[in-house]
Amino acid sequence: MTAVSEMQKFHLRKFVKELEQHRGRHTELVSVYVPAGYDLNLIVNHISQEQGTASNIKSKQTRDNVIGALERMIQHLKLFKQTPPNGLAVFSGNVAEKEGQQNFQVWSIEPPVPMKFRTYRCDKEFVLDPLREIMEVKEVYGLVVLDRRDAMIALLKGKTIIPLVKTHSEVPGKFKAGGQSASRFARNRELATKEHYKKIAEYMKDQFLKIEGLKGVIIGGPGVTVNDFIGHDYLTGDIKKKIIGTKDLSYTEEFGLQELLEKSEDLLAAEEVAQEKQIVAKFLTYLGKQPGMVSYGKEQVRKMLKMGVVQTLLLSESLDDKELEELEKEAERVGTDVRIISTETREGVQLRDLGKVAAILRYEINTE
Repeated sequence: MTAVSEMQKFHLRKFVKELEQHRGRHTELVSVYVPAGYDLNLIVNHISQEQGTASNIKSKQTRDNVIGALERMIQHLKLFKQTPPNGLAVFSGNVAEKEGQQNFQVWSIEPPVPMKFRTYRCDKEFVLDPLREIMEVKEVYGLVVLDRRDAMIALLKGKTIIPLVKTHSEVPGKFKAGGQSASRFARNRELATKEHYKKIAEYMKDQFLKIEGLKGVIIGGPGVTVNDFIGHDYLTGDIKKKIIGTKDLSYTEEFGLQELLEKSEDLLAAEEVAQEKQIVAKFLTYLGKQPGMVSYGKEQVRKMLKMGVVQTLLLSESLDDKELEELEKEAERVGTDVRIISTETREGVQLRDLGKVAAILRYEINTE
């Protein structure tokens, strides 16, 4: 699937959010999905036929609402000379707040990726799952942090770490109990470690193999421990094939997962989380060492945009929709790259706390 940019996701999210607010009293809201390359005239003919079928609906109010929604959609589709390159999603219905009143509205959007199927449906709500699916993050990685006593298994989905399983071993501490021989203590410790590793491997198999499209697994922990774990036959071949790298860590549990994510940027270089952290880190580095290369705060950045000196505009997703749209339009006017930054990373939180809007400039500006 073609990559969907953050701005495309933002507009799609806003579109879906607006349509989610509307519900029909009966099955009278119409949703139509037109695949890429499909003849729009055939769609119009199909909807005209559905108008004829709708005339058989017993309830006069429902009948009028369906026929009215279909007519509004036909008129809207006639505005298009042909199907847009990626296809079209069209929605129509009577969205009047009070029963008995009429307020027919129609919405349409060209998806950011090619639509491959055709759908026509009348329901109490608009059919939005195909658009929601486009917004979902497809890339999922498995994360594992472990030492000889603890382990944690998680997923990395987009920028979000989702903990799955936490386990603790029965490996005794480094000091043996009184009366126990050193060799017996060492043997018991080794057996307990093996059981711990087997349990981690079993959890990894249970959690990761059921995830469709898992792109890879990254394992972190003390180097010797990680090598010991991977070097023996604890893991199945299916899981071993998924391992894309290992990292030497100082921590386990939640801190370990964060450390693993930070140390794995080379492995995740193509992923949104790494790109987002890198661009904000670049801004923060300039801010500390070369402040004339950056700007932050809504008013100051707007001023820089109007001057045409902004190379990259960083917008926190915590901005309201209206501000995001206004700033995006201003950026497009002057050829500025726009990045939407989540608040799910440390860097994203820093941007939010700096005023939600920041910019990396094309060249240094004297701020004195």
